[in-house]
Amino acid sequence: MPHGPPEVGVGPWEGPWPEGEEYDAALLAEGDRRNVVDRYRYWSVEAIVTDLDTRRHAFHVAIENWQHDFNIGTIVRTANAFLAAEVHIVGNRRWNRRGAMVTDRYQHVRHHEDVPALAAYLHALPEPATLWGIDNLPGSRPLETTVLPERVCLLFGQEGPGLSAQAREACDGTFSIAQFGSTRSINASAAAAIAMHSWVREHADLGGAWRG
Repeated sequence: MPHGPPEVGVGPWEGPWPEGEEYDAALLAEGDRRNVVDRYRYWSVEAIVTDLDTRRHAFHVAIENWQHDFNIGTIVRTANAFLAAEVHIVGNRRWNRRGAMVTDRYQHVRHHEDVPALAAYLHALPEPATLWGIDNLPGSRPLETTVLPERVCLLFGQEGPGLSAQAREACDGTFSIAQFGSTRSINASAAAAIAMHSWVREHADLGGAWRG
């Protein structure tokens, strides 16, 4: 059985309403049933995003979207959980938001026409980020024995074909996730979660993590 209370969230605020611009009057009156941590109960979406922006991590995540990849929503949700700076969608602008479970409201999502445009954006940031492709390609270095840069964008290809030839050329390096079974590759959203958590293990202040 999943851990947690039988009903998500809290009901209407009882007693005098709290003061502060972060609070949403409708949520105070009707209750807050969103899947947010207790810190953000009754806060407006705008206030939550503003607070998250004060402590976002330095890594970015990107995924190619030439065939409307259904993994994007799940990757956005995981990026929100690990507090990524931004999620970048390369290729088609439209993507399936169902897997994001509304977390795209709190996560910055940016679109780029192609991978060279993404690379140019990352390299031009005030504090530039390198572009690392994650795929089991010949010549890829093992992610497990590599120190991830603090400022990096982890790029993932489509489910199935993996990174495009254009992406491989634009990346500053390509890295693979160790596998030991019979399947050639793992799900793109699973690979993204592994890579993001690798960054968290190296660079994040775990004392600020929410648990419960």
